[in-house]
Amino acid sequence: QVQLVESGGGLVQAGGSLRLSCAASGSIFSINVMGWYRQAPGKQRELVATVSSAGSTNYADSVKGRFTIIRDNAKNTVSLQMNSLKDEDTAAYYCRADGTSLRDGAPYANFESWGQGTQVTVSS
Repeated sequence: QVQLVESGGGLVQAGGSLRLSCAASGSIFSINVMGWYRQAPGKQRELVATVSSAGSTNYADSVKGRFTIIRDNAKNTVSLQMNSLKDEDTAAYYCRADGTSLRDGAPYANFESWGQGTQVTVSS
């Protein structure tokens, strides 16, 4: 079982910055893609940014140039540096990871895990 724990959300004024962090733990053999998604009230969950194990990144058009996803493969962590925050960035942010779990010292099964979510509120 692989768990994701997020931290770093909060209240910030428009134009400000926040950094979200997510740490994966448990029976991990390898992690393929790590990423951040968000869900605003009354809206569907949407992709914010992802990063592969090789470092390839993908961003939603709405955050390009403002957000940066950073991954540390050695520590199984991913962070999201959010700058120039706007009202429309207000949402619950969720960390996601997929990869292969470990059992008895060997690769076992594919996994997909989500964090519990952390709230980001941008006030104008």
